[in-house]
Amino acid sequence: MADLDGGAGTDDDTYAIPAVVKGPGKPAILQTPLVKWLMELRVAPVGPEAEEDHATPNAWWKVVCLTGVDYFSTLSYLPGIAALAAGALSPLATLLIVALTLFGMLPMYCRVAKESPHGQGSVAMLERLLPFWRGKFFVLGLLGFVATSWIITITLSAADASVHINENPAFPGFLHGHQILMTVVLLLVLGGVFLLGFSEAVGVAVPLVVLFLAVNAVVVVAGVQKILANPDLLSNWQHALTQGHTPGLMGLLIPAFIAFPLLVLGLSGFETGVSMMPLIAAKGSTPEEQLASRIRNARKLLVTAAAVMSVYLIATSFITTIVIPAQEFEEGGKANGRALAYLAHELLGNTFGTVYDISSVLILWFAGASAMAGLINIVPRYLPGYGMAPEWTRWVRPVVFVYTAISILITLIFQADVNAQAGAYATGVLAMMVSATFAVSASAYRMKQKSVVFYGFLTVIMAYALIENIREKPDGITISVAFIGGIIVISLVSRISRTTELRADAIEFDDQARQFITDTIKFDNRITIIANKQQSGDENEYLAKEMEQRLVNPVPGQADIMFLEIEVTDPSDFGGVLQVRGVEVGAFRILHAQSPAVPNAIAAILMALRNETGILPQCHLAWSEGSPLKHMLRVIVLGQGDTAPVVREIIRKAEADPGMRPGIHVG
Repeated sequence: MADLDGGAGTDDDTYAIPAVVKGPGKPAILQTPLVKWLMELRVAPVGPEAEEDHATPNAWWKVVCLTGVDYFSTLSYLPGIAALAAGALSPLATLLIVALTLFGMLPMYCRVAKESPHGQGSVAMLERLLPFWRGKFFVLGLLGFVATSWIITITLSAADASVHINENPAFPGFLHGHQILMTVVLLLVLGGVFLLGFSEAVGVAVPLVVLFLAVNAVVVVAGVQKILANPDLLSNWQHALTQGHTPGLMGLLIPAFIAFPLLVLGLSGFETGVSMMPLIAAKGSTPEEQLASRIRNARKLLVTAAAVMSVYLIATSFITTIVIPAQEFEEGGKANGRALAYLAHELLGNTFGTVYDISSVLILWFAGASAMAGLINIVPRYLPGYGMAPEWTRWVRPVVFVYTAISILITLIFQADVNAQAGAYATGVLAMMVSATFAVSASAYRMKQKSVVFYGFLTVIMAYALIENIREKPDGITISVAFIGGIIVISLVSRISRTTELRADAIEFDDQARQFITDTIKFDNRITIIANKQQSGDENEYLAKEMEQRLVNPVPGQADIMFLEIEVTDPSDFGGVLQVRGVEVGAFRILHAQSPAVPNAIAAILMALRNETGILPQCHLAWSEGSPLKHMLRVIVLGQGDTAPVVREIIRKAEADPGMRPGIHVG
């Protein structure tokens, strides 16, 4: 390796630099005790295609339970919401949800699992459909709905947990009547767990789900026994079905169809299930066999979760609608937000009712933990790869503070009311499902498959449900728009502020490029580079460029010249690996690379050459004509503009010592 003051040399068979060079890195952050604590826990993985070795594989049936803490926990409040939305028609509306689950969403998400097997879900499928900035902004919009869904999962689950605490006679009397306070405390405890360092444990999810499903099965059996022992209950329900509805089957189906958009909370587990795919164990001797095994096991997970949830949805909707008086579902009623807990106390006594409440509180709290984990991972999965998230969003604790504060604010806005938050939750869930059905429809269309008709029809149904939910409860879309707006503003500010970052994760030099670098160092212990924007690509172009730079820039007369060309790929991308190829055009040697942004790639390559050879490269560029502001906007949006000053600024920010910076010469 050469010294920075000039002396260097290499043997004939020794390359000046290795084939792969780690990215030049980022400026150091001031390490105070508080900063060290905040940045102690880093989010992994980073980037949609990140390696999955961080994930501990588990049997698919165990991962069902991890999905189920979110999916199955909706049984704590969904039957009550269904009764409020559909009244006596609640079981029929629930049947529509079950039919949509088994014959629509299940096959659709099995296809999502096949086409996005690394846990990215339908968002990644749609990202591939739309190139450049359109795709990025579309993903930002979807992330707004995802954030809405998961934030409301946290707040709604905590609110319903506080309902179970507040209504249970065994809990201390001073807790009763303080639902908002209890919900805020639960959110603070949840945030505190993550601040200490939280890792999702399948081992915790399994007993929670088993206990919760078991106590619900006991309540269902007790409810059926109550109905069999009191035939009048069934007669009263049948009478209620005929009142206020047009006679005939269609007179019942139409109101049920109108009501079902408010019951989509019963579909909330599919996107979560797909996101859990990296945790599913797979067998196989090759990566291809392991991937196929993981997809098969993911399908088993989705089928099992959907089947179990469908049985419980039908059973619980049936018994709660028939056994519980209608007025108890209303605001202030004993079954409001806790229909099955009400039956547990009424049919099986307060001791069993307390066991039910405890199981509900635990699974609802853990559902919030699952949603928080999803939120913590969703930003690093996409936004840093776009340059659209501040660097601190890569660490757990800072974002936990943000998400906890947002959750508390949402809780105060909705006064910890489960029913009031159902619309916002449904909006987020439905938006994700509309995007998923559209992505699968587009995939089937590209492959010219007949299933495009089915998936297109499914997209129409889900779009109808979304529109109806927005019309009935517009506060949901208001919150979603707020999240989308916040994400877009933060993303744009971050992208602009990170324009002058070194973006390369690594730099790969092919053999020809390495040989060029070795030869130029051997020639005169220097690295002299002329940056060029390729036009015709022939010898005349490089000859003219070299003569121009020797006239206007201090290029030493005997300097051995290499050209550096950056081809802009997708300027909406941010970082990645730079692959540098050596190309010969006559007597001229060119280092050629592709990158989202020209100045950042040039700076990264120059810094890598300095780090690996010990020689300060000297790079010669030309000024661009036009407004500096216009050029800066072109760099941000198109990845190229007036390159020279931006390259210089990137290097200045990356290297504090002026004497250690590669030379930038402009003429």
